[in-house]
Amino acid sequence: MDKALPMTLQQSPCHETHAPTYYAASANRDLRCPSLEGDCQTDVCIVGGGFTGLNTAIELAERGLSVVLLEARRIGWGASGRNGGQLIRGVGHDLDRFMPILGEEGVDELKRMGFEAVDIVRERIARYAIDCDLTWGYCDLATKPRHLKGFEEEYAELKRLGYPHELRRVSRRNLGEVVGSTRYLGGLVDMGSGHLHPLNLALGEAAAARSLGVRLFEQSAVQRIDHGPKVRVHTAGGCVQADTLVLACNAYLDGLEPRLAGKVLPAGSYIIATERLPEALCNELLPQNMAVCDQRVALDYFRLSADRRLLFGGACHYSGRDPKDIAAYMQPKMLEVFPQLVGIAIEYQWGGMIGIGANRLPQIGRLPGQPNVYYAQAYSGHGLNATHLAARLLGEAIGGQQAGRFDLFAKVPHKTFPGGPLLRSPLLALGMLWYRLKDAV
Repeated sequence: MDKALPMTLQQSPCHETHAPTYYAASANRDLRCPSLEGDCQTDVCIVGGGFTGLNTAIELAERGLSVVLLEARRIGWGASGRNGGQLIRGVGHDLDRFMPILGEEGVDELKRMGFEAVDIVRERIARYAIDCDLTWGYCDLATKPRHLKGFEEEYAELKRLGYPHELRRVSRRNLGEVVGSTRYLGGLVDMGSGHLHPLNLALGEAAAARSLGVRLFEQSAVQRIDHGPKVRVHTAGGCVQADTLVLACNAYLDGLEPRLAGKVLPAGSYIIATERLPEALCNELLPQNMAVCDQRVALDYFRLSADRRLLFGGACHYSGRDPKDIAAYMQPKMLEVFPQLVGIAIEYQWGGMIGIGANRLPQIGRLPGQPNVYYAQAYSGHGLNATHLAARLLGEAIGGQQAGRFDLFAKVPHKTFPGGPLLRSPLLALGMLWYRLKDAV
């Protein structure tokens, strides 16, 4: 790839192309799909062309159902094509608090499904020969002594559950084997998690879906949904009639379905990518080429790309306001971790929206009063693997094989964020300030 000029999310109209991220610049295929024109019928209509929608389409097509997928912009345009590329085990946060609803066995099943979520990605990449720079190895990093205690508890819990991949705790003295920074107190290495190029994964999955007969339509924003025994989904250019509808829009649902929109809060997350780095410097920063993440509320996450750039992300914003200059905002955070990168150019900068739920558990269920309308959303920063699990559960439920695992998620109630569309973000930003202040102690 030729040396690129710095880019920001705002510089390219979203209706023309993918957001100008490092991923878009290094995409290995130019998959283009037509806009919906005219009317059509199908077994299942899916709204949303990110990981949830694409993988639900694959799951259903593999089960013999006909599928139409509608994407308002481009396939992978949202968080699926912009995220940090970290493929990490687990779904949700603090799952033990759901024991009063699901029982101990139900919670343990959720935890094991968090292992399966990564395996689904692994298997999908292998089955459809998707070139997306999949690399194994991940490390959680501690900045406080309580984080180290948490690692001990997590290690013991993963062993109890029979986690099949290598785990090891890393002391501060040996942490230089994982990360070239003095900022951290220790780590927990997981060789069953890793990192990849998320947009190339999404484009590869779209190609896989299309090879299975899924009809993919881009630039086809849904304007109206008519509910009933047959669902009619209207765009500016046509209409899809389907037996079943799946809403897979996550943070980009907007006003399409108010009953769901209030339960997921869009929050901004931001990433910068350096110029290409010398191999020796890469080996100094991340000697084992692992993805890493710290444990703070306003966390940092970072990894190396296949062409030796450092991708550094974090700074989740609930205020609804993006930084005016993402690089100026993020680069000092990167230099706090890696002061050896002073003078290194930032060649890409971008942001996007992740979907946050009040209880941080993915929301997977049926729309109340509409038994043929399904949804999955609110992955709270763990969407790369959790979307694939959600798609598997949707496939099991809609395909008729089983609904037990789907029902386990559907049992958990999800609160609507207070304040309405205008006040939700400011209220949550105020609440998160408390957690950040507590985190600093």
